[in-house]
Amino acid sequence: MADYDLAIIGAGMAGASLAAEIAPFARVLLLEAEDMPGYHTTGRSAAFWEECYGGPDIVPLSRASEVYLREGGFLSPRGALYIGREGDAPMLDAFEARFADSGARFERMASGSVLEMVPNLRPEWREAIWQPHCADIDVAALHQHYLKSAKNAGAQLVVRARIERIERAGNCWVLRAADGREWRSTAIANAAGAWADRMAALAGARPLGIQPLQRTMLQMRIEPALPRGGPLTLDISGGFYFKPESSGSLWFSPHDETPTHPTDAVPEELAVAQALDRFEGVLQTDTHRIERTWAGLRSFAPDRKPVIGWDGQVRDFFWFAGQGGFGIQTAPAAARLASQIFRDAPRDAMTESLQAKGFSPDRLG
Repeated sequence: MADYDLAIIGAGMAGASLAAEIAPFARVLLLEAEDMPGYHTTGRSAAFWEECYGGPDIVPLSRASEVYLREGGFLSPRGALYIGREGDAPMLDAFEARFADSGARFERMASGSVLEMVPNLRPEWREAIWQPHCADIDVAALHQHYLKSAKNAGAQLVVRARIERIERAGNCWVLRAADGREWRSTAIANAAGAWADRMAALAGARPLGIQPLQRTMLQMRIEPALPRGGPLTLDISGGFYFKPESSGSLWFSPHDETPTHPTDAVPEELAVAQALDRFEGVLQTDTHRIERTWAGLRSFAPDRKPVIGWDGQVRDFFWFAGQGGFGIQTAPAAARLASQIFRDAPRDAMTESLQAKGFSPDRLG
């Protein structure tokens, strides 16, 4: 007999938000392999909500999550700029055309005016698109909000639960951790991030090709410093992004996507060197020094859309994975939609515009 209706593997943002949405209706177990939830991806996020991040297919999830995030006090104003050199104007034209019907809000800036917003930019970076609604996300507060909500609704969190075996026993699943502990649950939700395909294989489900990609971040001190509260600035060709922090530091990433195995990511020397090289081609500074570096994993399905729904071959196995770099900013709507699919419940105001079929694991064969 099952002790739980649902065992969620992974207590990062995906697992925590799903637990919070389902726990009011079911007996939920939340299993985390590490000593604390959110150690790998959630705790290393660049922490912004930007409507176009992830592409047009992700805009509906981001927009549907906005009210929840703003009303919950998890967002603070930032603004975003997509910038390019003079010869990159066709790329900005293509960006506008690509997102024209997505619902994302942005405007083209007059050539050269971007230098007023980011005065340290080298003068060749003259072209820009402005997104006024971009905001910082308080990732830690949002994650804790979901963990607390799940706990208050009766969900049980178990840490240091590294799952090594998953088996069927009659009408329930038996999940066994490396230390020998076992749990029985009617259904499993795979919210294991970079480890999602590995967990699927343990349960006898076909892996969907969810690939972890490593992203490098640098925290730098520069002189002269960028204005506090200045915009998130992204290269229109995808070569970098950066944002000033309230401490006077700058976060800079070379926007790398290095395929890797599920692991405790650490920054590679080559990626750090690449970041410094790109930094020097973008910003003019008198001095700069690295204060710290880190890396995180962003896990994508082959079509770079999230995977939400029941497995087509293995019963009682639910996917909530492949949330890439946009999983924080889409968490409210994605988790609400996943809960409704799991419970076969009707859509509400947050999810009524979302097309669940586009996120189903069935689309991947």
